[in-house]
Amino acid sequence: MSIESNPPRYQALDALRGLTIALMILVNTPGSWAYIYAPFQHADWHGCTPTDLVFPFFLCVVGAAMYFSFRPSGFSWSWPLGVKILRRFAIIFSLGIFLNAFPFNEPVAQWRIPGVLQRIALAYLLAAAVVLSFRRFGIIVISLVVLLGYWLVLWLYGGDQAYGLETNLVRQIDLLVLGENHLWLGKAIPFDPEGLLSTFPAVVNVLIGFEIARLITRQHSKTRALITIGVGGVTAILLGLLWNLVMPINKSLWTSSFVIYSGGYFALTLALFIWLIDLRGYRALAQPLIIYGTNPLFIYVLSILWVKIYYFIPWGEGGNFYEGLFSMLNQWISPLNASLVFAIIHVILFWFVSVILFKRHIFIKV
Repeated sequence: MSIESNPPRYQALDALRGLTIALMILVNTPGSWAYIYAPFQHADWHGCTPTDLVFPFFLCVVGAAMYFSFRPSGFSWSWPLGVKILRRFAIIFSLGIFLNAFPFNEPVAQWRIPGVLQRIALAYLLAAAVVLSFRRFGIIVISLVVLLGYWLVLWLYGGDQAYGLETNLVRQIDLLVLGENHLWLGKAIPFDPEGLLSTFPAVVNVLIGFEIARLITRQHSKTRALITIGVGGVTAILLGLLWNLVMPINKSLWTSSFVIYSGGYFALTLALFIWLIDLRGYRALAQPLIIYGTNPLFIYVLSILWVKIYYFIPWGEGGNFYEGLFSMLNQWISPLNASLVFAIIHVILFWFVSVILFKRHIFIKV
């Protein structure tokens, strides 16, 4: 029997998916955006914090899941598979628009179109087209072309200002195609960190996850798999830092250096999980995280809606439940710690939701 038909099982991948969802909730749900410890903040522009790695980690996890999902089909197109991919894309993208618009107190003309789920949907769709149309060599070539091409077009358009907030090509394309009313305004001007052009290099994060899953399942031993992806992760981090000298590591622009850098950290983290869980056998670490990752998109969407509803629950005079809960915690501990505890409470809350669904064998797939 071939290795491909009977690959070793890695609980590390399932556990890492759960950790990624937990971290997404942790960094998205502070008690106050004015009080956040530095590691839980995004880099203001150039640079990379631990929080900046969470989203590319999730895209890598999507790629790894894609490998196992498409393997029964022999990584070949079929009508049912194509319909399934398009359906999944449409549902995830629509959920993203829904979350942006909720509670629908703004006109459609001002709804933000890009977003986290929209990027996941687009990256999934494009990556699926690549892995079902090309073999491993073709996937690697396409990934390199995308990363180098993205670097080239940004430089050709912007020159010395290629990576500026107001002057980058990503923003200009979004303004032209979507219009400023449909973009994020978090940096005081219309600029979206999930822009159209910057989604293309994000596809490579999905392909990285796909190829890592292929690599580890084809290894004869888990020890060898650990060493291979560990060395690959260190190499990718160093390449990302080297590339950073000419193309800054920047999550908002999702620069090519950021793709390689974040992919390297994903590989290293997975290697650590393989060592702890699959080789050393720390199942007590794995099981809670595996449970957290059994309904990832549902839990993520629920966490966003749940917190948004807080703003409609009155608390005190003119306040709401979100502000009230944070203020209550702040009476006992410092603002920074109150904000962190607020987030941790929600991580635990949605873990319990995951446990309830898991025990009832409810797995919500899209």
